[in-house]
Amino acid sequence: MKALLPTGRPEEMVELGEAETPQPAADEALVEVRAFSVNRGEVFQLHGPLRLGGRPGKDVAGVVVRAAADGSGPAVGTRVVGHPPANGWARYAAVPTRSLAVLPDAVSFESAAALPLAGLTALRLLRVAGSFGGRRVLLTGASGGVGHYVTELALGAGAEVTAVTATPERGKLLAGFGATVVQDLDEATGPFDIVLESVGDTSTPRALALLRERGQLIWFGQASRQPAELSFFAFFKGPRSATVRHFHYEHFDEPFGTDLAALVRLVESGRLHPQIGRQEDWRHTATVLGDLRDRRITANAVLTVS
Repeated sequence: MKALLPTGRPEEMVELGEAETPQPAADEALVEVRAFSVNRGEVFQLHGPLRLGGRPGKDVAGVVVRAAADGSGPAVGTRVVGHPPANGWARYAAVPTRSLAVLPDAVSFESAAALPLAGLTALRLLRVAGSFGGRRVLLTGASGGVGHYVTELALGAGAEVTAVTATPERGKLLAGFGATVVQDLDEATGPFDIVLESVGDTSTPRALALLRERGQLIWFGQASRQPAELSFFAFFKGPRSATVRHFHYEHFDEPFGTDLAALVRLVESGRLHPQIGRQEDWRHTATVLGDLRDRRITANAVLTVS
C-alpha cells in the first residue's frame, strides 16, 4: 500500500512510498484512510528514534473495510474517525475498536480528521480542570488545534477566556469565538481561577504568578521546547494555596472512542467547529510538516488521501 515514510532528512521529513498493508489484531478494524491530521509533536518525533522504525499518524478518518475479528466495533462500510497509536499516514490503518467512533454523513472526513489528538486533549483538559461556569481562564500557546478547541469549549461552558498567541493574526479565530486575545502575559489582566499552560520556559512561572488564591495551573505542553523552572521561594510568594498539576490526555480510564463520539456529537450539533488552517493532498505532506514546524499554520493541518 501507499504510505508516508520517514526520510531522516529535516528538509523533507517524509516521502510517499510503499509499506505492507497492516494485519489487524482481533480487536482492530482495518480503515481505508480518507483524511488525516498532522500535529506539531509528530514533526519533532520524526527527528528522533521513530524515524528508524515505525511511522507517525494518530488522527485518521475513513471507512471500515475489514471489521474486527472479535465482533467489536463498526461494520464494514461504516464511516469512522479514529485514534490509532501510530502508522495513520497511509492508505490503510489498523485501529483498535475502542479508539473508533462512528462518523455521521453530516461531518466530513476532513473535519473529523482534525478531531482526535487535539480534540481529545481539549475535552479531557477541561474535564480535569472542573467547572468552568463563571471562571476566569488563561490559556497560553492558544493558536494551535488544542487551543481552538479549549477556547470554544470553555466559552461554551460559561468561562471568560484570555488567550495568549504569538501574533494578532494567529488569534483572530479565538477573538471571533469571544476570547480576549493578547500577545504577551504582561497584557493579561489577572488574577485567573484557572491557568492552562502549554509553552514552558519563562511562560510557566509568569503564568503561575497570575493565579488567584487557591487557583490551579494545569501544565499540558512545552511548545517552546525549553524547560520551565519554578522557584520554590517565588512560588510561595505567589498565589496562596495554588495547585500545579501535570496533564497528559492518555492518562484516563475512558477509551478514546467514547470521547471521540462525544466530540463528533458536538460538531454535528454545531457546538464545536474544527478549524483547518491548511488542507492539502497527502502528496504535499512534507511541505505541510515544514510549515507546521515553523509555525506558518494556525489551528489544524489536514491531508486528504487521493
